[in-house]
Amino acid sequence: MSLSAQAIEDAKNEALSAIAGALDLDSLKEVKSAHAGDKSPISKANQQLGSLTPEERANFGKVIGQAKNQVAVALEERLKVLEAERDARVLIEERVDVSIPARRTIQGGLHPLTILTNEICDLFLGMGYRVAEGPELEAEWLNFDALNIPADHPARTMQDTFFVEPADSHLVLRTHTSPVQVRTMLEEKPPIYVICPGRTYRADELDATHTPVFSQVEGLVIDKGITMADLKGTLDHFARSIFGPDVKTRLRSSFFPFTEPSAEVDFFFNGRWIEWGGCGMVNPKVLIACGIDPEVYSGFAFGMGLERTLMVRHGITDMHDIVEGDARFSQNFGMGVK
Repeated sequence: MSLSAQAIEDAKNEALSAIAGALDLDSLKEVKSAHAGDKSPISKANQQLGSLTPEERANFGKVIGQAKNQVAVALEERLKVLEAERDARVLIEERVDVSIPARRTIQGGLHPLTILTNEICDLFLGMGYRVAEGPELEAEWLNFDALNIPADHPARTMQDTFFVEPADSHLVLRTHTSPVQVRTMLEEKPPIYVICPGRTYRADELDATHTPVFSQVEGLVIDKGITMADLKGTLDHFARSIFGPDVKTRLRSSFFPFTEPSAEVDFFFNGRWIEWGGCGMVNPKVLIACGIDPEVYSGFAFGMGLERTLMVRHGITDMHDIVEGDARFSQNFGMGVK
């Protein structure tokens, strides 16, 4: 701008008009930058004072100083007005009606599978058993060989088992919790009474009744004089505790490499027989592999899928409901914390 009293007056009036027209704090900030900042017309006029004579510098310096002061005062007053308007607006917009009932926060809880697992563990702890656990990444020998599952058994193929690379590591994601039984027999001397819950892995597609990651609970007893009658009595008590006092069980002859004789366990529930799991007397070859004399000790083992148990017990028809983590599904079972 040309340095003249009229130009300074015009710049001041333009600044005052812009300040008065600022409707909020953001627009006022822009006005301040344009009319009171280093590049504003008044500031540029102030920068030209050095080129004037001392007398002119004194005269124009006074005019520019008065203009800058009026603009600064106007900015301060407008700032106070806009801040007051903002505070009043916030009080209205963010007002809290303390008389309105508070929103209920949904409480977290245990997954129904965890609730069922804890119930089963408590049941067997009351019978004198101990809860045993083991790693989910397991040695191939413990998962198969020690359980009398030969190298050519179909369960050991890639179609059923998740093998861990490199192949010569001989590690697998355990296909059952039976390796925990083997570890227990290797580390402890009879009598042995353990219950083994945990996650297991098999190469299945996720559908209404299958999942590649599922939970099992297995039981193992090794002692002197153990018979199939002990196994049947244990399963009867287990089934009645989980499904109700009127539930009946039956054993159907079957084959498993790690038990001999072996049986499938069924229970009668809601008017029909339902397959529950497998069981049998521990194969003497397994006892020998674990350093236990089969001439002195005998034992039984059983295993059930927890998802299947949960589905039958509560009428769940789709495995997706159990594994997909929807809180609305779990809420139906309560918190599960005592």
